[in-house]
Amino acid sequence: MASSNFSRVSLILPIYLPALLLSTGAGIISPTLPIYIKSFELSYTLTTFVIAVGVVGNIPAGVLVERIGRKPAMLLGLVMIGFSAIGMGIAGNIWHLFGAQLVGGVGNALWMLSRHAYMADVIPLAKRGRSIALFGGVNRMGTFAGKFGAIFLGVNLRLPFFVYTAIAVLTLIICFFSIPGIKPELKAQSQKAHQPYLKQLLHVSKQHFKLLATAGIGQVCVQTLRRGCHIIIPLYANDVVGLSTRGVRSVEMISSAVDMSMFPVAGFMMDRFGRRYATVPGICIFATGMALMPFTDTFTWLLLAAIVMRFGNGIASGTMMTLGADLAPKEGTGEFLGLWRITGDFGGAAGPVVVGNIADWFGLGFSGFALGGIGYLAVGIFLWLVPETLQRE
Repeated sequence: MASSNFSRVSLILPIYLPALLLSTGAGIISPTLPIYIKSFELSYTLTTFVIAVGVVGNIPAGVLVERIGRKPAMLLGLVMIGFSAIGMGIAGNIWHLFGAQLVGGVGNALWMLSRHAYMADVIPLAKRGRSIALFGGVNRMGTFAGKFGAIFLGVNLRLPFFVYTAIAVLTLIICFFSIPGIKPELKAQSQKAHQPYLKQLLHVSKQHFKLLATAGIGQVCVQTLRRGCHIIIPLYANDVVGLSTRGVRSVEMISSAVDMSMFPVAGFMMDRFGRRYATVPGICIFATGMALMPFTDTFTWLLLAAIVMRFGNGIASGTMMTLGADLAPKEGTGEFLGLWRITGDFGGAAGPVVVGNIADWFGLGFSGFALGGIGYLAVGIFLWLVPETLQRE
């Protein structure tokens, strides 16, 4: 139930500040993560497979969020993220990378799902678009700050992981002291622990099968495009354009600045006109930038293509989380959002797989064309198959 005295200011310490910090850490490692993993003498397919492992864990995360509460789930997720970052930094072979990514995947699922459920609990529907778009914008600000800071870390590809670990510890401390305990009425709703979780999950999936089969598939396409973008730009910049580590980080940092500047537009459009008015044009622009990337062969042209991508992604800031929160039932919020994130993470896993497999066979340029096509498919789904979820209060 949304709080009657809701204020976005009340979300600064429990939600926005932790999001800013952790996304800064993620931004520090993201520009060179694919290059670091590939430095273990792996193919594109194996490189992207290791990255794809990092987007698992939503089924166990869903049950933990409902049964142990929002705050404990967030804290546990942060602990696992910290251990994962250390593991990546000291990894000696592909199996170490695989294990660290697996732990980080479960931890990140706990972290993201618990915050999503918490916001669905406390934010009224009429203010949800702006609030979650602001959340997406804060994440983008952190990502930009991290990518900017990464430029000054030199050529050491392991150092960013230890910086990320320190940031995760700081975020853990802030969350421990700032997030309120679960409210009695919310706790009462989660006293379903005596019921088998699989039964709950199947019940929710049957009730909302049509929504998950339409909006869920649309989200798969969007997250495939988004995740693939994070992988393909650094690899294309390094392997095709021939940029240095500093050049790769510069492309990522500048384009992220454009991405983070668009969230106020996304929030206004979602709450004023409707969710699809931000989703459809944003993803269409994003897909167009991706389709243009294979035609670039210099720093400047690659940067322009990346800016177009990130401009479109910024317009669509927070749209998937807002849509999931709109569609989530009051009973079984955690289970539904767990299923919603499973669909998104399926796309998150598919993105690296699409990039890696096509790149090994045909080259990174064809991977860009494939991702662009998937983005246009998402546009069609959200334009014609998914209903508008904004309801006037």
